[in-house]
Amino acid sequence: MTNLMNGPNVAWITLLVVCTCVAEAAEPSRDESSKPAVFPGFTWDRVPLNIHFGKRTTDLTDGEVDFLANHSRFIVLEKSHGARVHGSTEAGIADSARRIVAKNPDAKVLFYLNAMINWPGYVAYESYQPEWTLRNAAGDVVTHPSGTPRPDPSNAAFRQWWSDIVAKANHDAPLGGVFIDALPQAISPGLAKQIGDKKASEVVAGLREMIVMTKRKLGPDSIVLVNGLRATDFREILDWEGIDGVMIEHFDAFHSTSAEDIKADIDSIAIAASKGKFVVIKGWPGFNWLDREMMKRPHAELLELARQRITFPLACFLIGAQPGSHFCYSWGYTDINGMLDDYPELDRPLGPPKSAATWDGMTATRDFQHASIWIDLSNRDARIDWNLE
Repeated sequence: MTNLMNGPNVAWITLLVVCTCVAEAAEPSRDESSKPAVFPGFTWDRVPLNIHFGKRTTDLTDGEVDFLANHSRFIVLEKSHGARVHGSTEAGIADSARRIVAKNPDAKVLFYLNAMINWPGYVAYESYQPEWTLRNAAGDVVTHPSGTPRPDPSNAAFRQWWSDIVAKANHDAPLGGVFIDALPQAISPGLAKQIGDKKASEVVAGLREMIVMTKRKLGPDSIVLVNGLRATDFREILDWEGIDGVMIEHFDAFHSTSAEDIKADIDSIAIAASKGKFVVIKGWPGFNWLDREMMKRPHAELLELARQRITFPLACFLIGAQPGSHFCYSWGYTDINGMLDDYPELDRPLGPPKSAATWDGMTATRDFQHASIWIDLSNRDARIDWNLE
């Protein structure tokens, strides 16, 4: 997600952002709102599906709204969603959320805001202050590889401002929480090399406080979903307060394709559940939107490949799935990358698991009411036998 915004900046409109700031204490209070949420309306009836995308150029069609409302109770709308039409990301997400929730009142639609990259397209950035930008010891602005500046969560005023953006968005529209992107970019050793160990520690501490503050402002019924985990890396996020769920974005993709990495990601689902958090597995069809040659192929051809290749990531998800777990599948993060397409497996009856998975080395089996799962991580093979009687 953090590399999605490569196009031209969207037009901004001038809106008055009225935010009621909550005074920030040196240590955020641990009240009821900072406890992990039980994912509302979770069911094993079908594969629990998270749809995560943005449509920047035009509005969602009525057919797309119907698809979203009928296929998922858990939707994340990305940066710049609807901004070209409505003038800002805030307005675009709000409009789509109203339309989706009108069709499915049980849907949780999440607002996207990056914690470590100042992606444009938000009207709120009109009030962003230059002193909130992260700098190294020499005073140089620290940027994402795209050249986009990074904010400094160790700054208390920035934390107030950022959390108020999320709270206002959820107040102004029927949203169900927030997706917070790029947490690993704050923890990664690469940032410490740029700004020093002491400053990097302050950034991480500030980020943790900002998440607790955001959760408190949203309340216990809203979801705080963050990105993310990767094999055994960044599991400390599972101990952070204010977080309800964590995405594993690079599941069997982006240099995380070894059997050991896939097994670690599956194990993380249970580890998260033991700490009161759910996991979203982001599956991939073996290609992604960054592959220029693949993206020259017709959408129908890419979709057929994605349908053929869904078995392995889906089977891995089902082997590890816990109550609250969700599966997400596509080759990118826009409306044309397969998020708004049908996959027969995701519409079939599933039913609850009969037991936990049984492992033998890198192979595992598990039975659900309507499906039997088998995976072999060493040979990248899997089978899902559907019992539809």
